[in-house]
Amino acid sequence: MGDLEIRAATSDDIPAIVAMLADDPLGAQRESPDDLTPYLTALERLRADPNQHLVVAVREGRVVGTLQLTVIPGLSRRGATRSIVEGVRIHADERGSGLGTQLVEWAVEESRRQDCQLVQLTSDNTRTDAHRFYERLGFTASHVGFKLQL
Repeated sequence: MGDLEIRAATSDDIPAIVAMLADDPLGAQRESPDDLTPYLTALERLRADPNQHLVVAVREGRVVGTLQLTVIPGLSRRGATRSIVEGVRIHADERGSGLGTQLVEWAVEESRRQDCQLVQLTSDNTRTDAHRFYERLGFTASHVGFKLQL
């Protein structure tokens, strides 16, 4: 499989990231690989915020996975800092290889390094395979999430 590097995403990685975001039934409805402008604008906003970590997993020079880690200082839980893991995607050729586990474990370790007391994530109700994956990694489905489309 070759060595894996997990590093900060660059603008050169955006086409590969967007392709992975769009490579499933949900993503195909909401992502647009044809126009990368909004993604590049978002990357600049992320880079400007030290609490945002958009990373890619690279194997043999090829982007094969991605996720975003957000660190949130807070008052609840006795002033606990928490992190949120979002946009976890693994290239279709790499699914089942253990790469997803490595990427999420990186996020958990980085959260510890950032003095977080809690790592949380959400997963669409329809992604039952992802739910089993996160539970295997020790996450519990402890809350019900709500969203308001703006």
